[in-house]
Amino acid sequence: MDQTIRQAIVRGETSLGIEFGSTRIKAVLIDCNFETIGSSSYVWENQLINGYWTYNLNEMINGLQETYHQLKEEVQNKYGVVIQKIGSIGCSAMMQGYIAMDQAGELLVPFRTWRNATTETAASELTEKFRFKIPQRWSIAHLYQAILNDEKHVHNIDYITTLSGYIHWLLTGSKALGIGDASGMFPIDESARQYNEDMVKQFADLIADKDYPWTLNSILPRVYTAGEHAGYLSESGARLLDPSGNLQAGIPLCPPEGDAGTGMVATNSVKKRTGSISVGTSIFAMIVLEKDLSAVHPEIDIVTTPEGSPVGMVLANNCSSDINAWLGLFREFYEAMGLEPDMNQLYSVLFNKALEADADGGGLLSYGYYSGENITGLAKGRPLFVRSPESSFNLANFMRVHLFSAFAALRLGMDILTQKEHVTIDRILAHGGLFKTPLVGQKMCAAALNIPVSLMSTAGEGGAWGMAVLASYMINKGQDEGLVNYLATKVFKDAEGLEVYPDRVDVNGFALFMERYTKGLPIEQAAVEHFAEK
Repeated sequence: MDQTIRQAIVRGETSLGIEFGSTRIKAVLIDCNFETIGSSSYVWENQLINGYWTYNLNEMINGLQETYHQLKEEVQNKYGVVIQKIGSIGCSAMMQGYIAMDQAGELLVPFRTWRNATTETAASELTEKFRFKIPQRWSIAHLYQAILNDEKHVHNIDYITTLSGYIHWLLTGSKALGIGDASGMFPIDESARQYNEDMVKQFADLIADKDYPWTLNSILPRVYTAGEHAGYLSESGARLLDPSGNLQAGIPLCPPEGDAGTGMVATNSVKKRTGSISVGTSIFAMIVLEKDLSAVHPEIDIVTTPEGSPVGMVLANNCSSDINAWLGLFREFYEAMGLEPDMNQLYSVLFNKALEADADGGGLLSYGYYSGENITGLAKGRPLFVRSPESSFNLANFMRVHLFSAFAALRLGMDILTQKEHVTIDRILAHGGLFKTPLVGQKMCAAALNIPVSLMSTAGEGGAWGMAVLASYMINKGQDEGLVNYLATKVFKDAEGLEVYPDRVDVNGFALFMERYTKGLPIEQAAVEHFAEK
């Protein structure tokens, strides 16, 4: 087997997926059977600078190079081969946000991430104008808000894109974007698989008096669907990725995608009536729709699969950050006792304590709001833990309530899809770090959504693996073979998964918790108003 893989590496019969997540940059190299040959990661963090959540793009390049270097070393140590050829490459990243460049390719303002809740006026006006939900984090909302703010940089814009599109441009020089990520920049016309031309014209009318030297079509990336070629690794891109000079230029790249799209691929959730849930710093559910929704809902975004099928997306800005912070506190206690903590064991022990808890979490309450929360209408966040003297305050309840809180805002959005729009969901597939401890995350998620939740054996590979699969699809698909069929008959034909059904006691317990959660939102608002930032 090692010899077979070694030959695949030498011949370039591989696909590489690189994903820039909110906390990790990850790379995964797969063979033609979608098995992982090597993987690596680099930890990075966002920063709140001058009122905007952002990432240092110099660190981004350093992280990209370090991640590839680690992968290259792992492959060389394991198989005795230096990577020179790769069959195909794909780049993905956290969706939406705002990267604006001038004609020289220089950033006009620091990268504004999806996490910012600074575009309320723009998003509201565009939603009303288009009669289509425009979330605050979408690129067009950031652009229009900058226009409303009379920001000087807007006049000099030559190109705007997302993080995945920016990485792709650095590697290829191509201003391209996969349709899934593009659908978080500007609304997509499902039949044309392009930006909605009527809304493009409406936007042009809206800003006609500004007399900018650009049009929206001239500054947006070109839209590509899964399976299309979207550029080739340039000489400068090859040196950027692999400064050693080993990697050859000319490698084809598939359309860059958002992490929502790669999560759907990684869980085989691109078929209509299926859905996926991704948990991390944020949490989002992607439900592939059979028909258009009857109304515009502030809590529901309409995006697409990597093939262009419409998706109802429910995204909550906050999920696991507060849990990780509390686990860090437990680690400090462990170290203060003179012990060496095993973090995997620490997570496992504490997560499993949640299974011993009272069904509703013992009357405790938690808001893991590190940033504002769009679904509950909070412009800023304050992580908050609340209890009364009558609450049952023990470790089991403490852990259950924090896990419940991670799914609470998402539940509010999902209720609109299932109860108001009567959307049928055949199955939900989950992925993300919260599900690494067997059963616990699935049970909490199933209780929160009252839907069976499956965790596929491939889900732990994450979005970078899903991106590598999209890259593989581009060069290995059959003639006229769609992505749905490719995933079903090739990628996941032998995949195994564990499905967890909602437990009635847990479901009723979560309902009681949600009563406290919704009634307690004014407490969170008061914390925002009266507990100042540094």
